[in-house]
Formats: sequence, structure tokens, C-alpha cells
Amino acid sequence: MTRKFQSIIDSASKYIAIALLLAVWQVLSYTGTVPEHMLPSPGDVISAFISELPLLVENSRITLLEAFYGLGVGVALGFAVAVLMDRYRAFYKAFYPVLVITQTVPTVAIAPLLVLWMGYGMAPKVALVVIVTFFPITVGLLDGLKSADSDAIELLKAMNATDWQMFRHIKLPSSIPYFFAGLRIAVSYSVVGAVISEWLGGFEGLGVYMIRVKKSYSFDKMFAVILLVSCISLLLMKLVSVLKKACMPWAKEENKL
Repeated sequence: MTRKFQSIIDSASKYIAIALLLAVWQVLSYTGTVPEHMLPSPGDVISAFISELPLLVENSRITLLEAFYGLGVGVALGFAVAVLMDRYRAFYKAFYPVLVITQTVPTVAIAPLLVLWMGYGMAPKVALVVIVTFFPITVGLLDGLKSADSDAIELLKAMNATDWQMFRHIKLPSSIPYFFAGLRIAVSYSVVGAVISEWLGGFEGLGVYMIRVKKSYSFDKMFAVILLVSCISLLLMKLVSVLKKACMPWAKEENKL
């Protein structure tokens, strides 16, 4: 009975935390602790979300396209670089510090330069998403490749296995859990990165919509966009977990959110 009660508490704890957060938010807005035009109540945000849903859906289509294009390129590039760094020690020594340094540069500082170089079309948005998704994919895959069982590798070497055979049968399977861990981070970064890049210029997208409603002081609509971005990110992370479960049915415990 105690164990069942504890299980119920564990399952409900995240919903209780969200409910408490919403209650504090509602109290702050209702009592005027924070002016309503700066912090609209949760009810106002939901109302704005429903009334603006057609526009939000239309703009989210553009943002998602930018996020998916950038994520696809980021995954492909990260995979290639991780394999090269694992295979060639000189390549690892030369480029790993550069890879880390690129992550110390704030994304907001890079975005204006990309707009200047590439214009106001989709290209700078996709480029920024590639930059923010490339690192977690590369580092995750590299850690996974390096975690391969050294005894198994030595055994295959003794059996005259080729580099491709060692990669296919030992290194690649060992890197899959690390890849999905990096992918979960990358999918959420991809949407946020696309929105940030749209703040600096463009014609469509959730970031452009946020700038427009900010100029009219419609903060409830801005919060509606934040709500939508959070929902999209959570949905994509859940899809990654489903994909991981399909690819790794033996790792049931790790697949839990």
C-alpha cells in the first residue's frame, strides 16, 4: 500500500509542481504585484492562444521547417565530425578545442552576423539551427564511440576484422544511447534557435510574430507563442523518446521520460 501511494505521489509530483507554478503566476497577476500588461494571467494567455491559433499555426509551419532543415544538417555534420575525431587522433586534437570554443560564443551575438551575410531569407535561420544542434550531436556521438568495449575491439582485431566491421558491430551500437541523448537536447535547441534567428529579421515565423505583437504591447500573445514553443519542444522530445524505444527496445528503463 505504501509503495502504491509512493508511486502515485511520484507520478503526480510533476503535475503538482506545474499547478503550483500556475497558482503563483495567477496570484501575482490578480493582486497586481506585477502589472497585468507586463504579466498577463494564465487565463488571458490561454484566451490569446485560442484566438490567435490560426496565425500561430501558420507561423509555426515556417519555424518548424527551419528547425527541421537545420537539425537534419546538424545531425549529418555532427555524425561525420564525430566519426572523424574518433578515427583520427590528430583530427580530434586539432578540432575538439575549436568545437568547444564555438559553444562559448553567444547565439544571440552570431545571429546578426548571419543575417548580414545571408540576408533575411531562410538560410541564416537554418545556419543558426545547425550551429546550436551540431555540438550536442557531435559530443554525444563522440562519447558513445569512445565508450565502445575495448576488449570486443581487440577480439575483432585478432580476427582480422576491418575498420568498417569494428565500426559497424562495436562502435556504432555503443554510440546509439549517446546519440539519442544528444538528439533530445538538439530538437529543443532547434526550435528555440529558429525563433531567436527570426527575431533579427524575416517575413514569417513565430519569432517574427513575437516581434510584431511586442510592438503592439500584446504581451498575452507573446506568452501564447512561448506556450506554443514549449509544447512543440516537449512533443519533439517525446517523439525522440519514441524513436529511441523503437531502435532500442531492450533499454526500457532508459526510455522513460
